[in-house]
Amino acid sequence: MSANGELFPLAKALSQIIDDQIPDIVKGQDTALMEEVTPVTAELLKYWFQDDFVQLRTMNFHAGQRAAILHVIYAHEVLKATTLESLYRKLAPDALLNGDTLGEVTRSQNQHPKYAAKMATGTGKTWVLNALMIWQHLNEREYSNDSRFSSNFLMVAPGLIVYDRLLDSFLGKEREGIRDFETSDIFRNQDVFIPDNYRDQVFSFVQSSVVTKENIGKKVTGSGLIAITNWHLLAGVEDPEFVPETQAPGADIDAKAAVESFVPLSPGTSAANSLNTLDRNYVRGGPLDWLRDLPSLVVFNDEAHHIHSIRKGQQVDEVEWQKSLTEIASTKSDRFVQVDFSATPFNETGSGARKGRRYFPHIIVDFDLKEAMKSGLVKALALDKRKEVASLPLDFNAERDDKGKATGLSQGQRIMIRAGLTKLAMLEQSFHHVDPSKHPKLMIICEDTSVTGFVEEFLDSEGMAHDDVLTVDSNRKGEMSKADWEKTRERLFDVDRHQHPKVIVSVLMLREGFDVNNIAVIVPLRSSKAQILLEQTIGRGLRLMWRGDEQIDEMKRETRRRIANKLEPDNYFDVLFIVEHPAFSDFYDELMSEGLAGEIGGADGATAPTGDLEIVELREGYEAFDFHVPMMVRDREEALKSPTLDPYRLPVSRFPFADAKSFVGKGDRFVSVDAQTKTQFGDYRVDGGVMTATGYNDYLSRLTVRITEALGGARSEMTTSAKKYNSLAEYPFLQSFRPEILGWIDTYIRNRFFGQVINPLEDENWRVLLTDAVTNELAGYMASALVKSLSQETVKVAEVNYRSLSEVPALSVRSTSCVEVAKCIYPKLPVPTHGGGLERKFLEWANNDTYTEALCKISEYKHTFLQRPYLKADGMPARYSPDFLVRTAEMVYIVETKADSALSDINVHRKQAAAIAWCEQINELEPSQRNHRRWAYVLLGQQAVETSIAGNERASDLLDRTRLRSKEEEEAQQQIW
Repeated sequence: MSANGELFPLAKALSQIIDDQIPDIVKGQDTALMEEVTPVTAELLKYWFQDDFVQLRTMNFHAGQRAAILHVIYAHEVLKATTLESLYRKLAPDALLNGDTLGEVTRSQNQHPKYAAKMATGTGKTWVLNALMIWQHLNEREYSNDSRFSSNFLMVAPGLIVYDRLLDSFLGKEREGIRDFETSDIFRNQDVFIPDNYRDQVFSFVQSSVVTKENIGKKVTGSGLIAITNWHLLAGVEDPEFVPETQAPGADIDAKAAVESFVPLSPGTSAANSLNTLDRNYVRGGPLDWLRDLPSLVVFNDEAHHIHSIRKGQQVDEVEWQKSLTEIASTKSDRFVQVDFSATPFNETGSGARKGRRYFPHIIVDFDLKEAMKSGLVKALALDKRKEVASLPLDFNAERDDKGKATGLSQGQRIMIRAGLTKLAMLEQSFHHVDPSKHPKLMIICEDTSVTGFVEEFLDSEGMAHDDVLTVDSNRKGEMSKADWEKTRERLFDVDRHQHPKVIVSVLMLREGFDVNNIAVIVPLRSSKAQILLEQTIGRGLRLMWRGDEQIDEMKRETRRRIANKLEPDNYFDVLFIVEHPAFSDFYDELMSEGLAGEIGGADGATAPTGDLEIVELREGYEAFDFHVPMMVRDREEALKSPTLDPYRLPVSRFPFADAKSFVGKGDRFVSVDAQTKTQFGDYRVDGGVMTATGYNDYLSRLTVRITEALGGARSEMTTSAKKYNSLAEYPFLQSFRPEILGWIDTYIRNRFFGQVINPLEDENWRVLLTDAVTNELAGYMASALVKSLSQETVKVAEVNYRSLSEVPALSVRSTSCVEVAKCIYPKLPVPTHGGGLERKFLEWANNDTYTEALCKISEYKHTFLQRPYLKADGMPARYSPDFLVRTAEMVYIVETKADSALSDINVHRKQAAAIAWCEQINELEPSQRNHRRWAYVLLGQQAVETSIAGNERASDLLDRTRLRSKEEEEAQQQIW
């Protein structure tokens, strides 16, 4: 992060404390910060930033967002600074001696915890806001008495654009008057923001607690509050009753009522109505009174540069915003927290040569535009300048009459717009070939609303259709009426997804919060030299348009390198073009001197917008080279048949019935005798017997339990103890089959076991079954028959779906860094520009092997269905994508190529184990389900490949020789030798 100690002493001090701990936080190791925060905060920080979790997600916080989150948490939770002055004394006491810093930080508006995040436009300030809100809420729920945390939040936007963006972030996008929570930032990015165990709690809180500006103080919420408003409410200039809708358009507005809606009391010290009194009465009488009475509150000011600047004439004095916050904070002490976000957190002072900037004193992180550009988090910047040497200077201001009224566009403005349209047409044509869903846009920033009509007329004369142009008109305050705004917002917020409109015309309204990605060209017709407006104008187009393509990502990195070396870009992916305007010259000179912006001279076609990128589609006859990868929906199941047996086919007892009956009664008999009445009672106890029985039916039941429990484990041994019997009976095995088994035993005893038909109930014949020898033999025969029956398995074939590589109909490759292949569904495959030598060698080698039937390089971004889960060395789950698939007549190889130095890496071996398990799972399928080929994993090092090539070995031979074999194959190989 930028750490200008003079301008941002707090940010510099926090960087010195935090930066050294970040690597350990990423690795999941203990740090001083992690030990000083609450367990809830530590859990969040691990989830957000620890590499084990980061690797599981496709989207994550970038370094600038991470710094903002860590700096705020350290300053607030660890340092526990209750005022801005105390924060300075703990972090940067010497800075209090500079200028009027001490006087600034001790003012009334700074008597509470207060932080500002300086983050460039397009770098995701809203994500930081969401993370800090979740941090505060979850801690407050866990530690409700801790004054550092709150579940009451006030989100303040500078205007309707940002206000609606915040509503979208928390409630979801609005379609036909209904907001869909599942389209909200919180829900869509839940994997980034919220650990699994907190998601229900956070979703419930957000859905029940959001309050729009109209309902602040009116809507009842549960466990907290998320109030969203624009700054006008805090400044006291917006009243929902002012200028109500009427059925008679054009009717006069009551001037007195209008004034009273703004000023409920008339000024005058005689009536005790001083301005301070009026301020307090306004707060007590409106929604601000309700906010003031809350026990705690965390305020997030989005685009917070409004809060400190003073502008007269054109719009309401924005100091009123801060006045209201100070009044709200007056009842809360350190339980009021203010967090400001802005790309331009400064006021401009002076004029001419003495013009300067005065930065907010509470900036705790500095992630500026220059650093965002170097990191590739926003578009690169290019200035389109005229090359003609003999050209006349252009007039960039509209033509006006003597009274200053605009009468038309100047020649210079017309040339600028034509240049923008020409550039847009070039980008449209080139980008459509790469990705038809990408629709670049042109934004024209007008001087004022009186010029927008002339711009529309000129665009019409240039052949632009009505649907091609969207005008976001505004009044001098940069605000649009609610009725007009509702008509425009749906088209405006969806411009990325649609081909039309192609051109967006605006004045002030879109200078903030216009979060679209496809603005590729800006024509600034405004002549203002205010630095804030310059940066905000550029900021409208900085958000990245191209993501998720490894070739384009590489080309974008090359663009940044070329611009840094003062060279013209050789492609236009994520390059923002600003058509020449003198007001931007100083700003551009500064960026170009640091290698962050370049010049593009004229639209002569010298540079192809897409550089050397090619879109390679499926070749003719690709089916012969396609891979159909089995994806298990349900594994093969081995189900036991219901036990079936024929009692008449079971063995006959070795004890004849007559002999067995003669044994009955020879053992000891125990009789219970009442001590007083001498009454005898009791049951049979068989000498050496295995159970207690009071009748034949009980015998059958107990023998059934014995047999079924015996099949379930050794603990089912029979016992003479009724207590132990009951204990064992609590865990029956095959309980659902016991009635059938009992019936088979009865049939067996009556008709087969003794080799003759007997009636167990006649003459107490059943007692012959109570001897150990007879019972054990009977149970043994039955159990053996059941086991034999159960061993007859039925196999349910695995249910399999197939994913084909051809589902990805095209790949992007660079003509200067690719390999032409004949045995692939694509005629060309990409290889890395830097460090791709091993992949190139392997592809060319395998393609030339006549035993190779098909091959393909796996695209990590597009063939995502081939990504495999694995456990890293630290036990955390992760995913990886193999490099290649190669098919021969008998095998399909999953191939991973690595530098020799990486072969011993423990996580490489863990990936290998996961891939082997995947291959084994596929090989267990029926041969017809895997195209009668076995699958194998091969890990190849560079030396092995180069040695085999030098020895004229086939690629297929090396793959077969180095593939990891199953245990059965290894045993067979050993037997051969």
